[in-house]
Amino acid sequence: MEQVRRGYVPEDAVFFYREESLGKLCQAQKDLLYLIERGYPIKNASVFTGNHYLLSERQRLALVRATSTRQAVALRRYREVTGPVPGKEVHIDGFNMIITLEIALSGSTLLRCMDGTVRDLAGLRGTYRIIGKTHEAIRLLLCRLKELEAQSAVFYLDSPVSNSGRLKALILDTAREEAMDCLVHLVPNADAVLKEKAYVITSDAIILDHCKSWLNPLPGLLSSCLPGLRFVDLTMEKPGAGPETS
Repeated sequence: MEQVRRGYVPEDAVFFYREESLGKLCQAQKDLLYLIERGYPIKNASVFTGNHYLLSERQRLALVRATSTRQAVALRRYREVTGPVPGKEVHIDGFNMIITLEIALSGSTLLRCMDGTVRDLAGLRGTYRIIGKTHEAIRLLLCRLKELEAQSAVFYLDSPVSNSGRLKALILDTAREEAMDCLVHLVPNADAVLKEKAYVITSDAIILDHCKSWLNPLPGLLSSCLPGLRFVDLTMEKPGAGPETS
């Protein structure tokens, strides 16, 4: 199994973890929020803001992924299910969740976002390969679902993405190891399916804006399993980046 650090970029130490860089990023986020709440498309607004603050492409991507209008955040929070979900079937955005956990296990950059989700900067772009941390990422997620008392889990994987079949097999093998009732569906477009579901697990903003209800297990999972993990805090509640404390 390939041993790689998913999502690791050495320059992130400069882009996100220096006080000066983070302060500039947080100020840029305030400007970006101001613009999008006045109707400017986030793509155009992020270009304008990024140019003004001389941000790197990674920093601009972080702003776009972490920032949403306060109205969008409120609507997502309204549909969020908190606490245990006994007897419920949960629907999981497979690549989205597994890649984020692989990145966490690799010690790479993760973002705390305005809507309470944890997002990464990796991106999928139609290619994926299983790495040494994939099995552990799946196991952690399934264990968290058992803690939440979910009755069963249904993973959705985009079939056009490379190695989706191999990942399906690994998910099912891991579910058997963890005695978790689990199905995996290979579908042409996982987003389109999940937007119609309830009890969805994803950090994808498009899905969160349309699904009937969703769960947010990653913050608690990462805090308990990886207490030293570093996040870039772009919640706009308190700026900063550093070790997670619980």
